[in-house]
Amino acid sequence: MTATTRLLDLARKRLPPDALELIDRAAAAAASTGTSLYLVGGVVRDLLLGRPCLDIDLVLEGDAVSLAQDIGAGDSTRLLVHQAFGTATMRGEGFSLDLASARSETYARPGALPAVKPGAIEEDLFRRDFTMNAMAIGLTGKGRGKIVDPWGGQSDIENRLIRVLHDRSFVDDATRILRAVRYEQRLGFGLEASTASLLQRDIPMLNTITGDRIRHELDRIFREELPERALRRAGEVRVWSGLHPSLDRMDWIADAFRRAREAITPLPLPLCYALFLSHLDKEQASAVLTRLSAPSEITRVVLDTLAISASMGPLSTAGVKPSQIYLMLRGFSPQAVVASLATAGDWAAVRNLHLYLSKLRYVRPSLRGDDLVRMGAKPGPGLGELLSKLHRAKLDGEVRTKAGEAKLVRLMLSGRGIKRRRKAKRTTT
Repeated sequence: MTATTRLLDLARKRLPPDALELIDRAAAAAASTGTSLYLVGGVVRDLLLGRPCLDIDLVLEGDAVSLAQDIGAGDSTRLLVHQAFGTATMRGEGFSLDLASARSETYARPGALPAVKPGAIEEDLFRRDFTMNAMAIGLTGKGRGKIVDPWGGQSDIENRLIRVLHDRSFVDDATRILRAVRYEQRLGFGLEASTASLLQRDIPMLNTITGDRIRHELDRIFREELPERALRRAGEVRVWSGLHPSLDRMDWIADAFRRAREAITPLPLPLCYALFLSHLDKEQASAVLTRLSAPSEITRVVLDTLAISASMGPLSTAGVKPSQIYLMLRGFSPQAVVASLATAGDWAAVRNLHLYLSKLRYVRPSLRGDDLVRMGAKPGPGLGELLSKLHRAKLDGEVRTKAGEAKLVRLMLSGRGIKRRRKAKRTTT
């Protein structure tokens, strides 16, 4: 097998059949108009590494949107056109395929979104982040099956190195700092020496990036199989110092994520943020959330987690009743309770948080308000108090069956009930 056919053969073996069908249709359509089409970026890297290839990028030296509309998405895939960006996305079962026009980029200032214009494949590859992502495989014409590798990406992959394409890479787009750490930990690579030096030099450039863009890179880290590795590594090289200096000390993070995964998998994004910020106080965490333009759901889970941590003393108290645990935690997001469980240092608190998550939050009396009214309770505030007492009794194991609940209600209504007790109080006054 020649080197030219080897990569295409790898693609045939590793890409999903529906994705291959789309690629073949796109290649045929491009060839019919004499334009060149390429597999580019991460899919080429992953083919060379023997890794799964489910995020597929195609680049056309022409009008990608028109090509996407010509070939359609097919019966089992969905087409989404982004006309303003000159791109289209096709999604199928377990894969995503992006089709874009080849373009070049210029940056008006550090951290700004780039200005783009049509370009050749080499110009398109030059705008990539790292050499391992700046390769392409031709799908049409004389270049079919040939690899385009102007900056030595294959060599860097063989040597397990992450290398930027030029010394202003992190200045132009400092989110590449976060991607460098993420790829390093995902692939088990190392930062090439000059790249590591540039990364350290340019960490302050993260201040030129909007909160939304930093948060989106954090989202990608949290979606990694083991996000704690990249989080800790980023702390070691002081990437987080711009968010808060305390985030650079993350020796605890691996254990926290492991314990959280024991409770829920996959980890929801708000829970990941709660773990990430769990060692800050409310004021510090709020400042970070504001910097990241965090959505309300993430903000709620993070602040709930910190509120639970602030009341961890009562949860660690010996002999605390299940009903008391429930009352302390019922107003908080379950994700926040998981985050508190994963970061708690006291065994009693861990036990009580786990009890709430696994059992107490699901406990409900069998009897409802209508049942109690039929038994003689009067509608109104007293009925709610009666139901609360019944719920607490069920939580504490004082009643276990519907018959036991009915017996307790009758006792409360006949001599020790809310209505009788209030009547006695009015008589004495």
